[in-house]
Amino acid sequence: MSRPVRKKAARKTPAERSAEITDAARDVALEQGLYAVTLRSVAARIDVAPALVAHYEPNMDALIASTFGTVVATELAEVAALLAPLPTPRERLAQLLDTLLDGTRADVTVIWVEAWAMGRRNEALAQRVRDEMDDWHAFLLGIVESGVAAGEFETDDAASVAWQLLGMIDGLNAHALVRWADSSSDLGDRGARLGQAVEGMLGIARGALTGP
Repeated sequence: MSRPVRKKAARKTPAERSAEITDAARDVALEQGLYAVTLRSVAARIDVAPALVAHYEPNMDALIASTFGTVVATELAEVAALLAPLPTPRERLAQLLDTLLDGTRADVTVIWVEAWAMGRRNEALAQRVRDEMDDWHAFLLGIVESGVAAGEFETDDAASVAWQLLGMIDGLNAHALVRWADSSSDLGDRGARLGQAVEGMLGIARGALTGP
């Protein structure tokens, strides 16, 4: 059986080719998950030979780590920009819960879940995961501390609250990937349930984060 003839790759500068590979790896990760980022999948995305990708990215562990970092750092920047115009810490926290638990970011959740697993054998990825989790923790901590300073929240351990909040968001989004409890009317609204828990953690009135 004859094989299809691959057309000769267009000539590009090293910078252009590296950017093309970076973009292709990101697109593969968002569409198919981090496990799908391979020499072959990236090469197929831009219609070049795998050897060409290997020439520019000889270390796939490093490419996977940088791809993960690009995706999740972009998400954090998007969320920060969305929250920035809101006038109070309570409104920012409420919007944060709505945004991260509304089911529209499942593609990024898949990347997080796979990165935690893959990071056991890819130290470059593990370090990038730790760095990005630190950034998310710092972002959440800033919201909690500003709420305490404004008299909207009550806690003497804002860092622990931010840590627990990050863990709960990650856990609920991981559950959502397999649609756990989605059929239950009692547990279906993940954002509202988490909001009630966070209200208790921060000593604020019931419904302050989940009400209209």
